[in-house]
Amino acid sequence: MKIKGVIFDMDGVLLDSEKLYVKFWKQAGRECGYPWEEKHSLAIRSLARPFAIERLKGFFGENFDYDKVRNRRIELMDAYVGEHGIEPKPYAGETLGQLRSKGIKIALATATAEDKAKSYLDRIGLLGYFDAIVSAHMVAKGKPEPDIYLFAAESLGINPQECIAVEDSPNGIISAYRADCVPVMVPDLDLPDEDTVKLTYKVCDNLKEIIHLTEEIE
Repeated sequence: MKIKGVIFDMDGVLLDSEKLYVKFWKQAGRECGYPWEEKHSLAIRSLARPFAIERLKGFFGENFDYDKVRNRRIELMDAYVGEHGIEPKPYAGETLGQLRSKGIKIALATATAEDKAKSYLDRIGLLGYFDAIVSAHMVAKGKPEPDIYLFAAESLGINPQECIAVEDSPNGIISAYRADCVPVMVPDLDLPDEDTVKLTYKVCDNLKEIIHLTEEIE
């Protein structure tokens, strides 16, 4: 099928924010008494709340206090962003603009709450490019289940098979693959492992390559 839409994850794909989540999850976890390492932050990228809780209990035990750590992480990150702002990933605006000029529909599929996602995108001038904003709070099951990508495609009025899904994390790639989108990875904090590559149509060096993929895939 000809590509008619592109659905983007936000953190680590359009925003250079994943490094902040990694940093502040770790700080919050340690402040709350858990032996948190960077690998624990990476393991829950893009995971919806129930799956993140399950994963973290696997690391830290059944008594892990998710809400306590998450609330502290939110405090830390909100304070940082309030003071320093948040940066787009390279070529984010250029890529979104060129996709719009080509008549490609654009959606967001993010684990971040809708109001916060819109606020972040608005601050860096990217919000106006989107035809649909979909948050994990809008669907029954978040990533790595396919619901969010299915709903994003539906919101654009096109089939999932006609959508490129752009992700930076294994959990997001799984979600896009299960939704029958065309999963494309633009790595952020680490490279994909062998299992992730198997589910991915292509691993790109940067967002600009997405523009060419919309012409390549038919």
